[in-house]
Amino acid sequence: MAYRIGKHTIVFNQPPKISNYAAVVGTKENNGPLKGCFDVIEQDSKCEQKSWELAESKMQQTAITTTLDKANKKICDIDVILAGDLLNQCIGSTFACLTSNRPFLGLYGACSTMAEGLLVGSCLIDGGCANNLIASASSHFCSAERQYRFPLAYGGQRPPTAQWTATAAGAVLMEKSNNCEFCVTHAIIGQMIEMGIKDANNMGAAMAPAAYHTISTLFSDTNTKPCDYDIIVTGDLGDIGASLLVRLFEQDKIDITKVYSDCGSMLYGDTQDVHSGGSGCGCSAAVLCGHLLDEMKNKKLNRLVFAGTGALMSPTSLQQGQPIVGICHAVVIERREN
Repeated sequence: MAYRIGKHTIVFNQPPKISNYAAVVGTKENNGPLKGCFDVIEQDSKCEQKSWELAESKMQQTAITTTLDKANKKICDIDVILAGDLLNQCIGSTFACLTSNRPFLGLYGACSTMAEGLLVGSCLIDGGCANNLIASASSHFCSAERQYRFPLAYGGQRPPTAQWTATAAGAVLMEKSNNCEFCVTHAIIGQMIEMGIKDANNMGAAMAPAAYHTISTLFSDTNTKPCDYDIIVTGDLGDIGASLLVRLFEQDKIDITKVYSDCGSMLYGDTQDVHSGGSGCGCSAAVLCGHLLDEMKNKKLNRLVFAGTGALMSPTSLQQGQPIVGICHAVVIERREN
């Protein structure tokens, strides 16, 4: 059974196995630095659906079915699905899983949703509540812009601090197993931190303090340093939020730059006009399931900190002038020889 060490870190006594995974992206995402890392590339932004919201659901559904196909499993073999997205009441995930006829937990952690799914899923499996499960997340540039900012036809100018919501989805199959290639060994449930930032086009600044709190707590609770990990990845602070995180650790005389990356900076290139980088639930989900887990599978990475960062807000809270609350959930994924 799982137990706690330090202030907030959960240690899994029987670490849940990540047995398979898949990533689905749009053409813009596949034209970035990680081109060729993804399982499915959707050429049509509407995925042959009637709306962008239904297209997002289709992408997440494709990520789940592709994961199951790779594992030679059917949806009826799954004990529970944990899924989330950016849309009101998580309708993207709801309609993605509607016909699955499986128990369903809808999650909302904004861009931290994929990490939250891995965290909650690990607790369920290690606690004996499930033998296997799917954790998935998605986002879509067009559906997010329509909900949080302006209609696309408005053509509003995006400031330099703005991030590009990724049209992407990722899914992971987790299983109970004592014989695993790589598994989730530790997790931290994040603490909400609010610094008075109200600009929806500067989410990196709102989330960076939460990422600092979670990652520094992990270091303290486990008595580890940045060099004890092959890579520490946030998702998604973007370029500005990532630079703020580095500066926060510099105040503690800790240098994370040698092992640190951000999914929002990894997904897009400098010539793709995304300003501060990528964001959205699907951004970190696709980078994890399309690149990072492959790096672990190919033995290029042995110990990974996946720290999902989210801006907890809604269209209503923004319209009412409420500040953006930051959150960061983290899991440690390790390679273990069979």
